[in-house]
Amino acid sequence: MPDLNIDRINELYHKSKAEGLTDAEKKEQQMLRSQYAASIRNSLRSQLNNIDMQMEDGTVVNLGEKYAGRKRQDD
Repeated sequence: MPDLNIDRINELYHKSKAEGLTDAEKKEQQMLRSQYAASIRNSLRSQLNNIDMQMEDGTVVNLGEKYAGRKRQDD
């Protein structure tokens, strides 16, 4: 997520505390927050998909490949 979007999220937060937001600004804030949360989830998922685990028998299993077909309920 570009730094401009993060700066805008912070700007809207400070404005909401100081004077309040218009309906359009509230929608923009909600949209930016959801985009930010999605980018964090995608980044974390990408990192976790690249983890290899060595099993007790010596085999190496890539967790991304092992759990690729599974979908969480909240996704």
